[in-house]
Order: sequence, then structure tokens, then C-alpha cells
Amino acid sequence: MLNQQTVDQLLRMKLKGMSYAYQEQLQQTTPDLTFEERFGLLVDREWTYREDRRLKGRLKAAKLKEPACVEDIDYRHPRGIDRSLLKNLISCQWISKNQNLILVGPTGSGKTYLACALANQACRLGFTTLYARTSKLLHDFQIAKADGSYSKLLAKLAKLNLLILDDWGLTPLTAAERRDLLEILDDRYNRGATLITSQFPINTWHELIGETTIADAILDRLVHSAHKITLKGDSMRKLRSPLTQVV
Repeated sequence: MLNQQTVDQLLRMKLKGMSYAYQEQLQQTTPDLTFEERFGLLVDREWTYREDRRLKGRLKAAKLKEPACVEDIDYRHPRGIDRSLLKNLISCQWISKNQNLILVGPTGSGKTYLACALANQACRLGFTTLYARTSKLLHDFQIAKADGSYSKLLAKLAKLNLLILDDWGLTPLTAAERRDLLEILDDRYNRGATLITSQFPINTWHELIGETTIADAILDRLVHSAHKITLKGDSMRKLRSPLTQVV
């Protein structure tokens, strides 16, 4: 009865990890462990349980498009990936320093996968992250203006350690979208890291954005403090497809 009361009290104090470890110890004989060592096991279990919950929360909030991780990055196909640069990016120091990352390359070259893998790593290291398709996010801003949540949405993005804008430049920007994009990047400048993926080379972005003054302001905040990777080669989807035929 006393043991069950202890379990119930641990659960009421929201110490689930410790309660699980306590119940396991009740069913195990550990004569070689001191009280301090056994208590340390309980504390370690609670710490691990809380860290796992925080990680699950960060991954859920990140809304990553693909369940990618850095351990599964494919280096077998020559795609222009510099391993030394990627090793530095995996450390996430660039996020700590509020720097940006730009991934450009043709459709299927693995831009989104690589972005999601780095975002997954960021979540594992404790950084808050959000993945968004650029056109979808800009559309959400128009809705936010209509329902009065515009400032709240801007504030949410400004607080993120890492924001991913996928498929940059696929659709022409309206005047309102250009201004919204500038607001996002201005709020995040030197305060958070932004990762951009695009099919278009960086030297075409000024034209893609449109209005000269705003394009200058956007690129000044985005490109000058960015690491850059240009992916090459055939589509990874084609290479991995079971329907691909050898002619």
C-alpha cells in the first residue's frame, strides 16, 4: 500500500518518469547499488522523460514536411554537398549565431529533405523551429490581416530560432506579399536563423521579388549573412523510384 501511495504521489506531482523508474526498481533486485545510486537512477529517468516530451513538442510544432534526420543524408550521389560545411551546419552553430542558410537546386535534388533533416537536428538540440512553404505562409498572412491576428503571427515567427521557407520564388509576389516578407525578415534579422530553399539561383532573386527598393532590403537581410549550398544532379525521387527503368 505504501508503495502505491508513493507512485500516486509522484504522478500527482507530474513526475511520471520517476514513477515509472520507481516501479521498475520495486520489481528488480539491485543489491549492489547504494541508495544514492538508486535515487540517481530515478532522477535520470525523470530528466530523460521530460527531455523526450520537450523534443516531441518541438517536432510537432515544427510541422516538418518530411521525417528526415541528418544520419540518413545520402552522400552516395554527387550532388554538390560539401561534407565539411554540412558537418558545421549539423552542429547548429549557425542557428546559435542567427545566421541564414540558402539551399538552391533543381526539382528533386533533395533541398526539402536536407532542410527538414537540419531542422530535425535543431529540434533535437533544443531550438524552436517551423517549416512552411513560402506561398502558404504568405497566404496565411493575408488571412491574419483579415481576422486581426497579423501582429500575433509576426511575433510568433520572430521568436523562432529557425524558420524554414520552402519553395522560394515559385509564384510571383504581390505588393502586399513583398511587404510581409520584408516584415518577417526584418523582425528576424540578427535575432533568428532563416533557411530558404529555391529552384532559382540567388542572382535571379532580385527580379523574382520585384519592386527594387523592397528587393534590395529583403536580400540585404537574407543573403549577406547566409551559408549557401547549390545542389546538383538527377532527381533523388527518380533515383529512388522502383518504376525507374534502365534503357
